[in-house]
Amino acid sequence: MRPQARLRLFCFPYAGAGASIYRLWHTGLSPNIEVCALQLPGRETRLNEAPLTRMDDVVAGVLTALRPMLDRPFAFFGHSMGALLACETVRALQHADAALPRLLVLSARRAPTIPDTEPPTHTLEHDAFIAEMDRRYGGIPREVLAHRELMELLVPALRADMQVMETHRPDTTQRLRVPVHVVGGDDDHRIRREQLEAWRDLCASEFRLGMFAGDHFFINSLRSEVLGFLASCLNPLVPAKGPIAA
Repeated sequence: MRPQARLRLFCFPYAGAGASIYRLWHTGLSPNIEVCALQLPGRETRLNEAPLTRMDDVVAGVLTALRPMLDRPFAFFGHSMGALLACETVRALQHADAALPRLLVLSARRAPTIPDTEPPTHTLEHDAFIAEMDRRYGGIPREVLAHRELMELLVPALRADMQVMETHRPDTTQRLRVPVHVVGGDDDHRIRREQLEAWRDLCASEFRLGMFAGDHFFINSLRSEVLGFLASCLNPLVPAKGPIAA
């Protein structure tokens, strides 16, 4: 917690992950920025809760958690599924005529105007589901894959998150009225540069595209570079000394 922080960065995790993936991000950002990582049901400290399977329900839960914390300037960062969830949360805030983030950073997620051409995964049986997740995204350590009991704990949240994405039908007519920065990995075999560039058509404000020399999970392998980029984006948004106004 950084009670003295003048800007909050809300971080949305990728599919199956929990808030802990952002646990070290505060070390690379100004003390004036507080990193607030979202913890969705069904993982880590909320493991005993049933994971949600509909985007509307996930967004509603996120809004309930965020509203008391929107009393000062804030920004959103989301990676992969987290990018889609961050985008939909901004849309919900716009619809409610509520305070909006000063910046929305979308990472490793194709624009929602580009359909997914691969078959859904959330209906696959256990072993087939794990194999398909590993084939498509990688990122699951070998020692975790080999630990069946651990995988049985992790799969429900991952499967639910895939159902959220695979059944969601976004409204692409509502443009994002906030500055949007989109980032991706040059070696990401799933998300190509032109799929990231397509976010531009959904933006009514500033748009910026940046690439990192990494794969789909570059935010883990290139954390210091990512945080350096975020610092350069967020530091100018931190209010000067004086009363803080959202």
